[in-house]
Amino acid sequence: MMTNENESPLLYEKTPEGVAWLTLNRPNVLNAANMAMRDELWTLLHAVRDDPDVRCVVFKGAGDRAFSAGADISEFGTAPSYVEARAARADRDLWGFMLSVMKPMVAAIHGFAFGAGCELSLCCDFRIASEDATFALPEVHLGYIPSAGGTQTLPRTIRPGIAREMILSAEPIDAQRALRCGLVQRVVPRERLLAEATEVARTLASHPAEAVAAAKEAMLRGADLPLEAALRLEAALAARLQAKARPS
Repeated sequence: MMTNENESPLLYEKTPEGVAWLTLNRPNVLNAANMAMRDELWTLLHAVRDDPDVRCVVFKGAGDRAFSAGADISEFGTAPSYVEARAARADRDLWGFMLSVMKPMVAAIHGFAFGAGCELSLCCDFRIASEDATFALPEVHLGYIPSAGGTQTLPRTIRPGIAREMILSAEPIDAQRALRCGLVQRVVPRERLLAEATEVARTLASHPAEAVAAAKEAMLRGADLPLEAALRLEAALAARLQAKARPS
């Protein structure tokens, strides 16, 4: 399947149940993330965050072969200078912003989830893989490191030893091993992938949005705090919800 040059690299659709579907839409290059896709993702994530009707987000890849094969290496070296590229990245921390959106996110993963594709899925709360999914962080093989958060999100998601193996060896793992090590929560037949993601997303969207956001915030922010401070954060978030629930 080829993509029209004028077609958006990221498609957006919102359902009546409050689920926003974001489709990585460059199937002719295995949905590799180029600058245009990242720019659209930055814009759409802000829209998702600010839209009260969106209660859950699902990411999927267009075409038959990949969720995303990673960053578009054809763009490497095209920035005006290394300094300017670093400055632009600091001004627009896409992956950090994605992690700051306190709405549940689901990745429906088929085929290749390599590099930035794997890292994007790690920014999601639920990862559902089809049986043909393959995961890898191959960056060291290419002379650099996973820099869309992978060196930090992967060891916080699976056992550190397995994370080191994936990152330092650059070798891929299949869906069943990803399930065993906790990289994904579910593995389903390919033909069931979108139905499974839809079911999960509808369940998440059916819960009170403020409670879901508070629970996600407690887990994400609390993970980097000492236990005593994390428990105070949990208590403060619970108290905030209770205060809003009281009749005025």
